[in-house]
Amino acid sequence: MARIDVFNGDADGICALTQLRLAEPHEARLVTGVKRDIALMDRVDAEAGDQVTVLDVSLDKNRKGLERVLQAGASVFYVDHHFAGDIPVSTSLSTIINEAPDVCTSLLVNGHLKNRFLAWAIVGAFGDNLKASAEIMARHMDLSEAQLRKLEDLGTYMNYNGYGEKIEDLHFTPEELYLHVSRYLTPFTFMEDAKEAFGKLEDGYKTDMDKAESTRPESVSTEHAALFILPCEAWARRVSGVYSNDLANQSPDRAHAVLTEKADGHYLISVRAPLNRKTGADELCRQFPTGGGRAAAAGVNDLPADQFGAFAEAFTRQFAV
Repeated sequence: MARIDVFNGDADGICALTQLRLAEPHEARLVTGVKRDIALMDRVDAEAGDQVTVLDVSLDKNRKGLERVLQAGASVFYVDHHFAGDIPVSTSLSTIINEAPDVCTSLLVNGHLKNRFLAWAIVGAFGDNLKASAEIMARHMDLSEAQLRKLEDLGTYMNYNGYGEKIEDLHFTPEELYLHVSRYLTPFTFMEDAKEAFGKLEDGYKTDMDKAESTRPESVSTEHAALFILPCEAWARRVSGVYSNDLANQSPDRAHAVLTEKADGHYLISVRAPLNRKTGADELCRQFPTGGGRAAAAGVNDLPADQFGAFAEAFTRQFAV
């Protein structure tokens, strides 16, 4: 029997798996990738009797891979908060799926584990830009304001590390970062004991964000929807998602789209619905091939350059009021 852990390479996926393996330690084959690499079940080779855990990737986007693994006789535990569509009926499939805009996979795992490793769930929630949800959950802990902000920073840095067009864009591969953090019962011990790894995340984030903050919105932007374009450079690919979150936090009544140029002239897109109205991002992005996500935050992995105008029009229309 083999154990296989499949997880999104962002803060939420890593923190969700960290909680589970702190609760139930065992060796497992890891299947992950950059944050946008979500068709992870296509890479799972499972046999009868294998146990597969899947975290923070859309069931709808992984339906064929999931069905193949179930047909092979493996059992699957699937936890996620993205659009799922119809969930397969199988005695070998156990799911915790909640598409509400104020939850993430780390919070769902936390509920499953009854707050056993709550601080890691809070880091995952902060990483997914669910600041209000993270702060509500933090009320269950005796944290100072400084400690809470440290959890927020770590979530932001871990989430930032997951963005990139390819693994080489990242400071740490998702497997490396997971193996770093999952050794520690709390995020505080990680930040204290693994100073070199934490410092690399922090320094990289701050350097890249300094570059991003000089970007101005494109002329197609409106009062309700602002669109930004970042250049085809590794720092831009790394920072695109957290820069989108930063913009959303600065202007909570406005939607934001950050388009990062790719080497072939296409665009990688991060979309954030207004924080004060967390709907519409997934609906917008699913109109385009390679698009998907959740109501509050979604994206398009590969938008051809000749569809830029159509995307800009759909974006401003989606968030017109």
